Amino acid sequence: MTQAANTVRVTIMGKEYQVSCPPDEVDALTRAAQFLDGQMEAIRASGKVVGLDRVAVMAALNITNDYLSGQSILHETKDAVGQRLSNLNSKVETALANHKQLDL
Repeated sequence: MTQAANTVRVTIMGKEYQVSCPPDEVDALTRAAQFLDGQMEAIRASGKVVGLDRVAVMAALNITNDYLSGQSILHETKDAVGQRLSNLNSKVETALANHKQLDL
């Protein structure tokens, strides 16, 4: 059964937005809005970007880059672990084959 959506108010760069989300995601939405607000405020404070829309795009690009970099690291780590497991599996198979020959 799906839960009815709640309307949650979040404030980003001094503007209030109403966002609909399931009750079990309210905390995550609130944290995401606070994180985004912090990122946007930092960009605005740098003085290098002017205009709310440009600040929002820069924040989105920065957050997306961080996310994709993290995904890349996870994939590299997953690939490395997979290779290591494959190597260990080969060693176990070799050891078992050698042990089986000794039993003959």
